[in-house]
Amino acid sequence: MAESWFTPAMQVHKVAWINRHIRLLLESEDLLQDVWVEGEISNFTRATSGHLYFTLKDSESSLRCVMWRDQAMRLPVLPQNGTAVVAHGRISVYEVQGIYQLYADLLQPAGAGVLHAAFEALKARLQAEGLFDAVRKRPLPPFPRRIGIVTSSRAAALRDIIRVISRRYPLVEVVLAPAAVQGADAPPQIVAALQSLGNHRPEVDLIILARGGGSLEELWAFNDEAVARAVAASPIPVVTGVGHEVDFTIVDFVADLRAPTPSAAAEMSVPDGLELHRRLMNMEGRLLENMEEALETRRERLNQLKRRLERAAPLAAIAQYRQRLDELSRRVTQPIEHKLLLHRTEVAGYRNHLAALNPRMTLARGYAIVIRQDDGRVIFRLNQVQPGDTIQVQVSDGVFSATVDQ
Repeated sequence: MAESWFTPAMQVHKVAWINRHIRLLLESEDLLQDVWVEGEISNFTRATSGHLYFTLKDSESSLRCVMWRDQAMRLPVLPQNGTAVVAHGRISVYEVQGIYQLYADLLQPAGAGVLHAAFEALKARLQAEGLFDAVRKRPLPPFPRRIGIVTSSRAAALRDIIRVISRRYPLVEVVLAPAAVQGADAPPQIVAALQSLGNHRPEVDLIILARGGGSLEELWAFNDEAVARAVAASPIPVVTGVGHEVDFTIVDFVADLRAPTPSAAAEMSVPDGLELHRRLMNMEGRLLENMEEALETRRERLNQLKRRLERAAPLAAIAQYRQRLDELSRRVTQPIEHKLLLHRTEVAGYRNHLAALNPRMTLARGYAIVIRQDDGRVIFRLNQVQPGDTIQVQVSDGVFSATVDQ
């Protein structure tokens, strides 16, 4: 038997420990956890579970690959043996067999280019985080008072946005947060501009993030992960208008609303002033009509109630009783008045009779009353007086004294 170099002091590891240790080493390497690999597919199989197993190879080497069912379901078509692809994923170890392999989450045809593959990878990752979910989309304010614009201060897109807003809704105020929209400096400047406008809440109640058309490379700032997360974190609703109608960027999926162009973003961000005026005029007309109808209805109702009240009111009965009272009054007063008239006539007769007997009336006709002064007796005959007697003579307008001569 050959001589053994093993001693009890030596540390011995199990196979599982070795494989696990190697896996942890690989997974601690950042480069291997976000890696792009180009190669040709071979040994492709699809398990009944839906997972994909294949090998990527080039002229010098090969790499075992796995794609889980969740990622595989997002592929537009399944790959085939002999297809040149660019795969994105992470390197780890399948401990049971001690095989290191690529756990792929994205496959793109090799001709699509690395930028397109990176776009799809970031899109898939942010979508998995829920940043594209419809429940996160906020409604735009129907009548914004102040709109923040994030774009280049020299961009034609800015002029287009201002022109459209001025035409449609000149009441709104525009605030520019300038930022580069192309190149390496663009992503941090866009993020800073979005954060600056967010700090002015509620003064700014809507943000338009825009730039004109361009190639995939020229629009790449809007596919930056930091920009996408800044749009998602904005406390103010964001409308994107990047490129042309056929261009889609990552921020379009994160934003609250995506417009096909900068001009369209302005159109969708503000109401049409002329249309608002027309609607207000129509509403005013309908309001006046409704008011007239309501007033007429209430006027007719009031008249009905008035007629019912008049019929139910005691005024008619009171009028009848008043007339009846007048009749009864006449019936009572007529006999009394008749008797009064008779009595007045009778009294007038007595008055005339008394007047005829009134001595003053006789005096008025030229007669006089002679009274003896010593005893006040009326003299009717000559033998009632003697010469030398003093008498008083009363005529119609006074009394005078005299002495009897003979």
